[in-house]
Amino acid sequence: MAALVMELLSVIEPKAVLFLGMCGGTHNSLKVGDFILPIGSIRSESVSTHFMPPQVPALPTFKIQKFASQVLVEHGIDYRTGVVHSTDLRFWEFDENFKMNLYEERVIAVEMETAALFVTAFASKVSVGALLLVSDMPLQRGGIKTKKSANSVFRSFTDQHIELGIEIMADIAERGDTIRQYKW
Repeated sequence: MAALVMELLSVIEPKAVLFLGMCGGTHNSLKVGDFILPIGSIRSESVSTHFMPPQVPALPTFKIQKFASQVLVEHGIDYRTGVVHSTDLRFWEFDENFKMNLYEERVIAVEMETAALFVTAFASKVSVGALLLVSDMPLQRGGIKTKKSANSVFRSFTDQHIELGIEIMADIAERGDTIRQYKW
């Protein structure tokens, strides 16, 4: 679905796209409600290989991430950067081999869409960024998301997440005239 959305967006040639998504934090320094600006994503979601060879990294457009960073800093919001792991493996929290792999990769979070969005955007020549919200800490005891904890996250953080996204995009619309993806 993420790849399809990006392909459809490419038809209208947007100046920029910002993905507001949720992720499971894997680093002990994170907590629910923290923001992550991913600098890349490990492509383990099996969709992106339909758009680019596996050796092509899943990267955001740096200028979009820079705009997002500036807005977060202006609001005094601390955030983290790092590589996230995009997977299509459901219930990975119970797969010991998968979890060991995450530790070896030193990823900051796990989610399901970022790599597909980044690679599809690159293939479609769309500038893309992402602002992820840590919704759970699945590697910690009691940290796996439940219906109750998900509802709490939505109530506590969704408004701020969306407002930041709108401000970032407004900033890009106002000042981001040179943000277009390089045309091959």
